[in-house]
Amino acid sequence: MKVLVCGAHGFIGRHVVDALQAAGHAVVRGMSRPSSADDVAMDFSRDVSPADWLPRLQGVEVVVNAVGVLRDTRRRPMQAVHVEAPRALFEACTRTAVRRLIHVSALGIDGNPTLYARTKREGENAALACHAPGRLAVAVLRPSIVFGPGGESSALFLNLARLPWLPLPRPALQTRVQPVHVRELALAVARLADADLALNGRLDCAGPEPVSLAGFIASLRMQLGHRPPGMLGLPHWLTRLSAQVGDRIPLTPWGSEALALLTQDNVGDPGAMTQLLGRSPTRYGELLALGRP
Repeated sequence: MKVLVCGAHGFIGRHVVDALQAAGHAVVRGMSRPSSADDVAMDFSRDVSPADWLPRLQGVEVVVNAVGVLRDTRRRPMQAVHVEAPRALFEACTRTAVRRLIHVSALGIDGNPTLYARTKREGENAALACHAPGRLAVAVLRPSIVFGPGGESSALFLNLARLPWLPLPRPALQTRVQPVHVRELALAVARLADADLALNGRLDCAGPEPVSLAGFIASLRMQLGHRPPGMLGLPHWLTRLSAQVGDRIPLTPWGSEALALLTQDNVGDPGAMTQLLGRSPTRYGELLALGRP
């Protein structure tokens, strides 16, 4: 099938492209800066009308949206990237021959007051509103922490794992996550592109068991062959200060939004991943074996 992957240059999108091509699909890579004649240029900060998307969907049977941002900026505002452009894309899908829409969202956003969580929820609702039985199947994927090659957060976790003592925000000592490897998430997307699968609606994409964020980083350290680290919970004032500093450093995923997202668990049901993979997803204590950041 012909599949359009929006965000094909991103962390998740690159792996989705690889998994789809390995499954034999014809992939059209959608990106802000095309690198080949076969790529399609798109800008989620500007393409907010269905008319922007209709020409890009000619002959496309499956659309995967893996576009997302962790910071709200003038160049890439969250409202446009997570809501307005996706809504226009989804509406265009209903007017064409697209049969499957796969939208990558996130776990841990229900009830969270951050702009990131709110816009992610709006994007999910816009996708699900386009579901039409027998016409357009919609799957909204909600991954927990995604780990693997090319991930900024993954690289941060791995760098922390090399320290004998972990200086972490206190919420990280308690907040639970269910990490999933990016390659297994990409494989799940490729399986969903198969028209024989009936999965739709919101699907949790989580590892088989929860662990505290601190415990996950400690596990990475042990996977690197080191002794378990010591834990150092930062005072609240220092945690807030570090987040404010992170807000001013665009090269790091850490900031006030990330701190606010740490206030609630990021866990879900691994059943969908198990069904899509045909086996249980890899445990957090074995993720490095699938590929380092």
